[in-house]
Amino acid sequence: MSRIVRAAAIQISPVLGDDGLGTARKVCQAIREAAEKGVKLAVFPETFVPYYPYFSFIQPAFRFGGEHLALYERAVVIPGPVTDMVAEAARQTGMVVVLGVNERDFGTLYNTQIIFDTTGEILLKRRKITPTYHERMVWGQGDGAGLKVVESAAGRIGALACWEHYNPLARYTLMTQHEEIHCAQFPGSLVGQIFADQMEVTIRHHALESGCFVVNATGWLTEEQIKEIAGDPALEGPLRGGCFTAIVSPEGKLLGTPLTEGEGMVIADLDFALITKRKRMMDSVGHYARPELLSLLQDRRAARTVHYVGEANQVPTSTDEAAS
Repeated sequence: MSRIVRAAAIQISPVLGDDGLGTARKVCQAIREAAEKGVKLAVFPETFVPYYPYFSFIQPAFRFGGEHLALYERAVVIPGPVTDMVAEAARQTGMVVVLGVNERDFGTLYNTQIIFDTTGEILLKRRKITPTYHERMVWGQGDGAGLKVVESAAGRIGALACWEHYNPLARYTLMTQHEEIHCAQFPGSLVGQIFADQMEVTIRHHALESGCFVVNATGWLTEEQIKEIAGDPALEGPLRGGCFTAIVSPEGKLLGTPLTEGEGMVIADLDFALITKRKRMMDSVGHYARPELLSLLQDRRAARTVHYVGEANQVPTSTDEAAS
């Protein structure tokens, strides 16, 4: 008997200008609303808490120092109040939650994806390996330690953020681990229609190539938020369009109607029998692979700025080390 999991790709707008917890509260409310619809897996947009750094796309770096510092003050420490809040919502609703946050690790911000299981446990905390274009002025780089698929109550889940999907080896790394559900996150309300068009091609192709479901969530900005972020009518245009919240089957088929404007959820039942159906024809890491010709080398070591030899009780140099 095939397994079926109901999933939701959630498109909502952040809460701007508060202490950073407002967006997290909105996430928890959306989790509860999804649970009422029978959802067992919910995916939220890229760095949704407290908000995506849209300012960095429309302003030169020397002008956005104040907004960058404000993001530091509102960013998420892991573990901390935001992760505690979302973990509790996941536990109460029995839902797997994939959330994008701006993570603060002492003096650096990271684009981080967190996967919470139905128990509230954090199964994975991974950082975007290479921030894109303007994002490099905002976030540090991640490492290979987070390029992994995890076993969750909803199935084997992998995750990538935005243009990481244009790194074929990053995608292949997750494919080799036999992901059943790929959780994709993009900012949304950015660049315009061409961004949404490119996103559709990207996620549908990954579904076909990996033979997995793709649940993709993009963010949304209201007109009021666009005006607030831009501060100048001439800068508002790049903050419109670019939303494509959708769910794709292993056969590349859109399940339900994608959401390109406004807040809402795309909900679909993921029938895992479709994974076997697709992979019977083409398994990129199995019978369709040629490992004697082409193979992948992955370095899973976490990046460290210091390595202690022969000394105990050292002060950790990052929250990652403190948690290890």
